Amino acid sequence: VQGLGAAVLAPSTLTILTSAVPEGAARARAIATWTAVGGGGGAAGGLVGGLLVDGLNWRWVLLINVPVGAVVLAGAALWLVESRVGGERRLDLPGAVLVTSGLAILAYGIVQTEAEGWASAGTLVQLSGGAALIGLFLLVQARTKAPLMPLKLFRLRSVSSANVAMFLCGSAMFCMWFFMTLYAQNVLGYTPLEAGLALVPSSLAVILGSKAAPRLMPVVGVRNVAVIGALVAAAGFGWQSTMGADGSYVVTIMFPGVLMMLGAGLSATPLAALATSGAGPEDAGLVSGLINTSRTMGGSLGLSVMATIAAARTAGGTSAEALTEGYALVFRTGGVVLLVGAVLMLVWLPWAPPGGSGGSVPRRLRVRR
Repeated sequence: VQGLGAAVLAPSTLTILTSAVPEGAARARAIATWTAVGGGGGAAGGLVGGLLVDGLNWRWVLLINVPVGAVVLAGAALWLVESRVGGERRLDLPGAVLVTSGLAILAYGIVQTEAEGWASAGTLVQLSGGAALIGLFLLVQARTKAPLMPLKLFRLRSVSSANVAMFLCGSAMFCMWFFMTLYAQNVLGYTPLEAGLALVPSSLAVILGSKAAPRLMPVVGVRNVAVIGALVAAAGFGWQSTMGADGSYVVTIMFPGVLMMLGAGLSATPLAALATSGAGPEDAGLVSGLINTSRTMGGSLGLSVMATIAAARTAGGTSAEALTEGYALVFRTGGVVLLVGAVLMLVWLPWAPPGGSGGSVPRRLRVRR
């Protein structure tokens, strides 16, 4: 239920933003703020979560969302203006069922490899079943009149390339929070509150990167900012992979974490700007949903793979040294994924959004005038 709510909320907020702000420098700044707010939420979540676990009970980590949700509902009713595109759109229920079940079975099959191995019959059946359902989903999308994910949108280079890049970035960067928290608590002995505080600089770095991206995009190009972000994040992942069982906070958590999340902020804004560019107003919700789906789908499948990699390297060991080896391998793998993503962005991403800013200094000056 929580996942369904998030699946509706995240693309809806981005759709409202892209519908209200025309393409160009203004939309880039608006998307940067949207990304930065998400990063700020991550910082607040880790800190408040630690306070709740240490001071009250772990159940409050979930219960706190009820009053927060009530405030958001009241604020939305007061300040958000409803808008609709002409014509009604039917829900593609078969497509929704196929893609949800396919991804769930695929993720479960990946996680099960920790206990059964990649070559076991049970694993192969689950992985094959999940892949078959996703393939059937694509077939349904190509034939239905009102598809959940219109494949025609992927004919736009900006949409297809940005979504693939976001999938790869999400598969690596979502894991950072999970394994950094495990490392801080299981290896270095931090309390939940201390672990939340330890990751605040990393979360603030997302905000810094997100807000810096629209300033850099008109100067060095939208594509180049995304590539630079992926490379900065890859450097942070590489640094984090050198961590030891007796690491210090500054060297093994703060500095590499800041690099990872600074790169995440730098890359997320141009990728979201590219993914939502070139599509008509009637497709604003679809392209917004696609980029969010690519990020979260990459994150969920990536976390499944990374957890399996860590468990295989640890081989059942529970010592600080064994756990650290598993976590370090995860960050090395994530760094490689980001390097592959950087190369893909450099080759495939367009230089700038259609009709948007991002190519040169003169364009930037014209926008400012």
